Amino acid sequence: MENFKDSNLLSEVFEVVHRQALSPARIGVFGVAYYKYWAQFDGLLDAMHKKQKTFVNKLEQHDVEVFDFGLVDDVQKAYEVVPKLKAANLDLIFCDMVTYATSSTFGIIIKSIDVPIVLVALQPDKALDYTRASTYIQLYNDDICSLPEFAGVASRMGKPVPEMIIGTLENDEVADEKIEEFCRIAKVLHDLKTARIGHIGHPIEAMLDMHSDSTMLTAFFNAHIVQCEEHELVSDYESVRDSDIIEIKEDIMDFFDTPEKSSDPIAGKLNDKDLDVAARAAVALQRFVQRKQLDGLAYYYEGNDNSLARLVMSNLIVGNSLLTSRGFPMCGESDLKTCLAMFIMDRLGIGGSFAEFHPVDFKEGFVLVGHDGPHNIAIADGKPVLRSLEKYHGKYGSGASVEFKIKEGPITMLSINSTFEGRVRFVIAEGLSVAGPIPPTGNTNTRGFFKPDVRTFLYDWMKQSPTHHFALGVGHHASTIELIGKYLGVETIIVRQEKKS
Repeated sequence: MENFKDSNLLSEVFEVVHRQALSPARIGVFGVAYYKYWAQFDGLLDAMHKKQKTFVNKLEQHDVEVFDFGLVDDVQKAYEVVPKLKAANLDLIFCDMVTYATSSTFGIIIKSIDVPIVLVALQPDKALDYTRASTYIQLYNDDICSLPEFAGVASRMGKPVPEMIIGTLENDEVADEKIEEFCRIAKVLHDLKTARIGHIGHPIEAMLDMHSDSTMLTAFFNAHIVQCEEHELVSDYESVRDSDIIEIKEDIMDFFDTPEKSSDPIAGKLNDKDLDVAARAAVALQRFVQRKQLDGLAYYYEGNDNSLARLVMSNLIVGNSLLTSRGFPMCGESDLKTCLAMFIMDRLGIGGSFAEFHPVDFKEGFVLVGHDGPHNIAIADGKPVLRSLEKYHGKYGSGASVEFKIKEGPITMLSINSTFEGRVRFVIAEGLSVAGPIPPTGNTNTRGFFKPDVRTFLYDWMKQSPTHHFALGVGHHASTIELIGKYLGVETIIVRQEKKS
């Protein structure tokens, strides 16, 4: 699994694109056990505390803030810990099953807490030494013993059966990967709670699937939609001085490739005018994002012919691509739902680029996946390209545009749509990004291969009522995003890729 976090793609002058300092996710841990054992087996209680401490140490390796609530070994302690768990403002809770525990240590907790709880059963030994086994050793390794009981009680309390991690406490890569996965999920849930997603303008009028109810987005994701005005960004653009962009222009030229004119008659070599406008817009965008305290932005604004507003709002592509690669998801066409999909992927550490389907290659069996406008260059394959476009197809304006391919290997797509009933739906699929030429149009494109074949996959994807756009990330993470949907109360559909019988 490859996660894309902070990297030094540009020099310090591009501090606009470094990852913002984020507060860590807050994770709680409480152990469960059975108090009657302590008087029966000397040293067992100390051993249980050591096991829990080992688990807490594992969590602390993942840049999260851990709150250890100790060992709950009777029903009184379970009731006592509930208000403490609530007061800690946690994003996720691990219940550490250090040995057998009666479900009275868990029932009131699962009933009272709305934060996701994960049951952890990590025994110290990979197997018992049966020739020397004892009741003490069995209890020392009895981590899974209560899992069925706890699952049943969760159901009786009207709650879903919690997710579980089963394995060994040491030298278990599978268990360690699950721990990391849940820590990354906690980071998504944590950042969504306080996210401020800016919105300028409106979706292109004819694209009905993109229209969003901002209150509904807050209801499902907790994020606040900040309604912004284009003139605020234009004013920032007007304040940019020539001296503000000298080094930025140099860094853009060092970072991006600027090839000669391509086979596309509207895609030419980057010219000085478009470079100047893109650099000014990038600086203005930095100032705007900082002043508004935004965590992302969805925008589309046409402006009048030959107006400064049209010039600025149609030339945010370079600045937005740099921001997106540093944890500020930005998408054009004012698609708030896809901006949130990109946000989720970014906080998972898997990228998140603005994407849609382009033409199918029926000869080789793939579909081009990409988009015009801003993209996540942190997951680019090779050096990204800048071209000057004489026109942005389907939109007003002209200027610099970013072109690249996504890294080769597994990819995941997340589309967020709203249903007729007013709920949110995740549509997810996994595929492969495969090397090969792409159209030199100044747009991002990736050769996307999907099982069982491209035609069947496209049929199956469309049947799930996705949106026109989706977020594109690296690696296979459908099951992780499915869990995030579960914790957010969002309907989730994974477009499976099994061969039809």
